[in-house]
Amino acid sequence: MSFDHNATAALSSRIGLGLAAVGRPGYINLGRERDLPAERTVAAMRERAHEVLDAAYAQGVRYLDAARSYGRSEEFLAEWLDSRPQVRDVLVGSKWGYTYTAGWRADAQVHEVKDHSTGTFDRQLAESRALLGKRLDLYQIHSVTPESPALTDTALHARLARLAAEGVTIGLSTSGPAQADAIRAALAVTVDGEPLFRSVQATYNLLEPSAGPALAEAHDAGCVVIVKEGMANGRLAGPAAPAVLHQAAAAADTTADAVALAAVLHQPWADLVLSGAATADQLTSNLRATSVRLDAGRLAALAALAEPARAYWQHRSELPWS
Repeated sequence: MSFDHNATAALSSRIGLGLAAVGRPGYINLGRERDLPAERTVAAMRERAHEVLDAAYAQGVRYLDAARSYGRSEEFLAEWLDSRPQVRDVLVGSKWGYTYTAGWRADAQVHEVKDHSTGTFDRQLAESRALLGKRLDLYQIHSVTPESPALTDTALHARLARLAAEGVTIGLSTSGPAQADAIRAALAVTVDGEPLFRSVQATYNLLEPSAGPALAEAHDAGCVVIVKEGMANGRLAGPAAPAVLHQAAAAADTTADAVALAAVLHQPWADLVLSGAATADQLTSNLRATSVRLDAGRLAALAALAEPARAYWQHRSELPWS
């Protein structure tokens, strides 16, 4: 299946499922001690991942997002796809560039190591394909920042272009306070006169909207725009959510997480918005966002939650893995 504006527009839901929270025992989302099994064995996390995937598919979610660094997310996703032959209408994306190093421990000192070299690409593409085979529709460079060598490495660009010629869409995800600079630099990368990157995945939420103008430019340039961390790793959901968000949720007769995601869905350039749900109930709550309508006054009140980008990313860097 192609991965482009036509394909994403045809999906039954603009909300996709990201597997970071259920592919490994440790992550930085708030509330994991409540959300996950007490014993986070591989078997228990596999069962949870499949449970959330089943709930997602049953409710119309058709974009599924994994990464090499999300523990066993690709493995869990591949097993789920293989065991459900009726599932043939999903788009599958994954990411390379980080290597998972936690050894299935939530308390590891280092959970992932970043490397955007051609050697890492070659190794991780082989690993992704061994699991996902021809189900891989989108392959993204994980967490590109303006100084990433992936933006200037012509040997890497040639490899990525060859993968694109095989039918896999090439994209990148971004992180950090200079996401906009990384996105604009990526839009300028070409191979044989053609844009290399056809998809951009970035952090955008009510607390951190700084990448918005660059994401609009990416959309206008023909890239599919995927939003990650729409709930700011749990800071915009449940008891952690600010009072103004709870007020908006009460007015809309819904939940804070649904309003937070709805605010992102209101952006005309946002093709897909990821849920990072760790439970089926969380996913169902997130999906209510598609029916939430926010007027200009409510959106303006929520926009006042925005933090300076550097302050937001500093806070994020201090969130504990749990």
